[in-house]
Amino acid sequence: MEIDLSLIGMEKGRQYETIITTKNNEGTKHAAPIGVLCSGRDTILNRIFKGSHTLDNIVSQKEFVVNICNSPELFTESLIDDLGDEHFNDDLSLKEADAYFRCRVIKLTEAVKQSDPIKSSGEAIVIKSEVVDLTIKKETAAFNRGFGYVIESLTNFLRFDLVEGEQKEFYIKRFNEAYRIVNKVGTKQDIKAMHKIKKELKNKGHDL
Repeated sequence: MEIDLSLIGMEKGRQYETIITTKNNEGTKHAAPIGVLCSGRDTILNRIFKGSHTLDNIVSQKEFVVNICNSPELFTESLIDDLGDEHFNDDLSLKEADAYFRCRVIKLTEAVKQSDPIKSSGEAIVIKSEVVDLTIKKETAAFNRGFGYVIESLTNFLRFDLVEGEQKEFYIKRFNEAYRIVNKVGTKQDIKAMHKIKKELKNKGHDL
């Protein structure tokens, strides 16, 4: 199959929520929710904090698998608990994945991002990888969390007119944070939608 990440809805310059699977030198498998930035039709970037099993395994093995799925339970379990071997295929992909792609590391770079609210942000590595194999088990699209923030902002849209004082300030803070995140990771459509929501809120006299 042609390697083109747009086949699973990934757009260059946008970030997507995935589950990355790796293994260590002893062959022990590990899964964790990790954001993936699409940097081209067959390249991706990850920024992962030092001290994580995922980063240690990627540095050691120089390869990993990115799994595309829409299971809240699987995302939760892979973060809070260790997924058992019954979830893994022999090729390290997850059995529950709708699609997955295998990556080979091209470059590892120390990452320092002073604006990051996470204080340990200086202790991270940016990983550039090439996609060497893409498997689509069923029609699917990688999840971009910007869409969720658009829906939340639309849900809160009318509430701006119904509250005052601290409650209104609460909704303004929530919208501004959603606006920031969508502009950082959302798709072009998500960003366009948030700009329209902000314009309408300003037209209604809300100070954002």
